[in-house]
Parts: sequence; C-alpha cells; structure tokens
Amino acid sequence: MTIDGVLQIITIISGILMAASILLQQRGASLGAGFGSSGELYTTRRGLDKNLFEATIVLAVIFILSILTGLLLPS
Repeated sequence: MTIDGVLQIITIISGILMAASILLQQRGASLGAGFGSSGELYTTRRGLDKNLFEATIVLAVIFILSILTGLLLPS
C-alpha cells in the first residue's frame, strides 16, 4: 500500500469519526430552544462531554494534517 492510499484511509476514517463526534455533542439541545426560549446556561465541560470535545479537536487536527500532507506530497 502506498503513502497516498494510507493518507486517503486516514482522511476518510478521521472525517467519519469527527462527524460522529460532532453529532454526539448535545450543547444547547433543550426542548425550550425549539420554542424560542434560549435558556442557555454556560457551564464548564465535565466527564464524557469534555472527553468528546477534546477528541473532536484531535480528530479535526488529524483530518486537516492528512489533507495537507496529501496535497504537499509529490504525485
């Protein structure tokens, strides 16, 4: 398997995992928000929410670096 193939697999997997981790985050998804009541309470992230947030950042960095590396490598 070539470097290009490995980078494509890394890009696809990190993109899918990043999309899933974004969809799993439940920030501000209360019932009142659907009826116009913001009711937002700013709190600190704890536990699973914090780990999911940090994992999303790591996956985004891996996704961007794999794309940039693929662009910079000679064909």
